[in-house]
Amino acid sequence: MKAAEGQLVNAASNTPPETEGEVVVAPIITASSVTDLDQHLALRKAAAALGTSFHETLAHAIAAAEFLEKIPIGFARQHAVLGLASDNGHLPVAISDVSACEELEVIARFLGRPVKPVFATRPAILAAINVSYQQKSGEAQTFIEKLDRRDVLSEIQELHGREDLLDVATRAPVIKLVNLMLFEAVKLEASDIHLQPYDDKLVIRLRIDGVLFDAFDLPKALQEEVLSRVKVMGKMNIAEKRLAQDGRATVQVGDRIIDLRIASLPTSCGERIVVRLLDKSARLYTLGELGMPPGTLSHFQDLIGVEHGLLLVTGPTGSGKSTTLYAALQELNHKELNILTLEDPIEYQLPGVSQTQVNEKKGMTFASGLRNVLRQDPDIIMVGEIRDRETAVMAIQSALTGHLVFSTLHTNDAASAVTRLLDLGIEPYLVASSVIGVLAQRLVRKVCSACGQPIPPSTDELRRLGIESPPTTTSMRFGPGCDACRKTGYKGRVGIFELMLVDHPVRKKIQEVSTAADIKDVAIQRGMKTLHDDGVDRALRGVTTIEEVLRVTMRATV
Repeated sequence: MKAAEGQLVNAASNTPPETEGEVVVAPIITASSVTDLDQHLALRKAAAALGTSFHETLAHAIAAAEFLEKIPIGFARQHAVLGLASDNGHLPVAISDVSACEELEVIARFLGRPVKPVFATRPAILAAINVSYQQKSGEAQTFIEKLDRRDVLSEIQELHGREDLLDVATRAPVIKLVNLMLFEAVKLEASDIHLQPYDDKLVIRLRIDGVLFDAFDLPKALQEEVLSRVKVMGKMNIAEKRLAQDGRATVQVGDRIIDLRIASLPTSCGERIVVRLLDKSARLYTLGELGMPPGTLSHFQDLIGVEHGLLLVTGPTGSGKSTTLYAALQELNHKELNILTLEDPIEYQLPGVSQTQVNEKKGMTFASGLRNVLRQDPDIIMVGEIRDRETAVMAIQSALTGHLVFSTLHTNDAASAVTRLLDLGIEPYLVASSVIGVLAQRLVRKVCSACGQPIPPSTDELRRLGIESPPTTTSMRFGPGCDACRKTGYKGRVGIFELMLVDHPVRKKIQEVSTAADIKDVAIQRGMKTLHDDGVDRALRGVTTIEEVLRVTMRATV
């Protein structure tokens, strides 16, 4: 039964439609002149007249799987419609306007089943659409299995503007495939995508919680098309396959903006590409949410509250150093302070903080940028990384001239950061008088909350952690694996920390040009908890496992 615009059929009628694809409709007042302020009232009246429901929010609503499968997100967004899960014969479709009858008829015919309207505001529906379409997963491998190389040879084309990864219904095959791969990575909260060529296939690998997993395989015949598509997204030269290249792109997943950093490298089996994903809409953490032990957190907050000095955060790539520095800057971000940063790249936008992107190709290095920053009358400066002697000298001079300077180094532990500065040619007395503290950190995977089970520690496991006498009480857990954690037993990560305070005994060791081991021994005598010790505490409390602690701290304890 078809309906004209502006008409609805009584949903409470005792004669339900028998034809597939039918819309439940009845006469109702139009709402074309309703103002935004009266929208809720108008929708409530429309719902009451139809005998249907009005939803203040759809935050907890479950979208119908068949609607997500068959209705493109572009259509759903344009008309602000979303099918909701239902146990009865009629599919509830959320609409924000009583004039949406034609759209309801289209949906009914497309799904082959009767639908009925329910009401919600347009913003609520659009927000639910973004969330619901993001819940779709597992499409990439299915699409790969159906993909025909003949369909994609001519389908590489340049992106126009920002690509929405949820809108794949009208995309060409290779574009759709790459979008689905990116979407799967975002959905699984991967930090990197590796497109690694082999002799007979192209393997797509995802780094999730710091560990690489094989996600799916592509036929070798599609390797060039897929790699070229990724290079086009990054505005890279697709004809150049003998030199390494870098590129950048921005994509959208619903209402989330994802920055892509793309790097290619020629190998014997073809170009290898790694894509780093940076969620620009991700929430920044506060210091209290990083997982620092109370004592470490208290000392660290004292350090970031001093007026001048150099505070270093160390650890390997991907250990959360930037997250810690951003959390510290957030805590210090007051109108009374002038905070400036030099970053490569700028990972998150901090309101009220002046952030500068380093560009070495154009002559804006950390060292040269720091000279310019000092002319901006800063109170606090964050230098993304100390890579060379020139940057180290500028950072130390800034700290000695009344500025609080944050920066990072790539070292195994806190004490090694001091010897690293000495290796760069910095005089020991300058290091001793400028550095106020060093925070070393790692990220360990957490035991999955869905499948984690208590497990008593064995003597061998405790001995591996350096514990000779078993503790009286432990809460150690083990995850056997479930769907929520992809059968790994781990879900999410948490930081472990080692904070070295540069007090008088440590400062004396630095001036004597002592080894990192000697400096570390003095710091431990002064109460420093090492990365290994902090990790052991987390394992005994059931946050992580012994294997995970040993995996990330082995080199730091050597």
